[in-house]
Amino acid sequence: MDFEFTDEQNMLRDTVRSVLTRHYTHERRATIVASDPGWDPQVWSTFAEIGLLGLMIPADDGGLEAGPIEAMLVQEELGRALAPEPVLDLALIPGALITQAGSAQQRKQLLPEIAGGERRPVFAHVEPGMRRPSAQINSRATRDGDSWQVTGRKHPVASGDSADQFIVSAALPDGGTGLFLVEPTDPGVTVAEFRTHDGRRGADLTFDGANAEPLGAPVDASDAIAAIIVTTQAALGAEAVGAMAEALRLTTEYLRTRKQFGVPLRSFQTLAHRAADMYVSLELATSMSLYASISLADGIADPMIAARAKLRIGRSGRHIGQEVIQMHGGIGMTAEHPVGHYTARLTAIEHTLGDSGDHLRYLAAHVGDHQLAEI
Repeated sequence: MDFEFTDEQNMLRDTVRSVLTRHYTHERRATIVASDPGWDPQVWSTFAEIGLLGLMIPADDGGLEAGPIEAMLVQEELGRALAPEPVLDLALIPGALITQAGSAQQRKQLLPEIAGGERRPVFAHVEPGMRRPSAQINSRATRDGDSWQVTGRKHPVASGDSADQFIVSAALPDGGTGLFLVEPTDPGVTVAEFRTHDGRRGADLTFDGANAEPLGAPVDASDAIAAIIVTTQAALGAEAVGAMAEALRLTTEYLRTRKQFGVPLRSFQTLAHRAADMYVSLELATSMSLYASISLADGIADPMIAARAKLRIGRSGRHIGQEVIQMHGGIGMTAEHPVGHYTARLTAIEHTLGDSGDHLRYLAAHVGDHQLAEI
């Protein structure tokens, strides 16, 4: 199998890296994250101009019609730069979901605006107490003639504070889980914004009989929801790989330049061995991220594959995050140095859509589904 990226994919990665290098230093990122809305609208517009926001949208609907591999490369660069722009939450995932489940009219109306950066919907699915997300939720949709209302709570909703439209999952009266479009300003909608420990933002959404428009037909969308969860897990894994790679680069550079007892830290064999172990963890995570993305590119949205990737990437992220701080010493814990921020982001990703323990339990529960190899 050929694992080399195409010229177009390499060009996409290099373009994203160039944009982020021009716009972000550690100091400027800290300023942007501390101000409203927590990301740079100018960078968002640039992403729209180069087609980044329409990666998962068909060309007929104004997008680039790329695929999971391209999305993985973009997410890696966003993770490498620790860029706060909610590309995944407010463009890639809602674009893919509307493409898959929306009606022809909804696609025509919504998708070009998402690709152009003019509309920012968010998928509101996770509910309080949901350790590992599934299509089974407590929110309910009720019908009154031709009108629909949604009642329930969604928390946490990543980047929900910046969304101008919600794609809400809710149980249908006749069974199954449907998808509905809800406007944030409508009566019955309460949006409570909050900040996360990694500098990002989110929202706690409450719906009390809020008016809702079915996304597509009001039918069971459990398969679409399950597929988009797997896609999100793979994309977050790719972002984590980018963050790990940059954290490791910063650490090896520190070991080369920082001196102790008159010699560089890299001269100490124990530190060199620990850096080598970090590299092994990064390579394992990179391989699993590529595996998950290639599976999606082949049309396989397998939660088992996603769980394997999430478990490996989560373990690698924790290992690298802890080591980069320890090797930097006290400065690694300060807000002025980037490695602590990379570790915070890796921790947040590890706890999103189920942590390593949740996915390990899921895999263990399905061990019996596999055949034993007899020698």
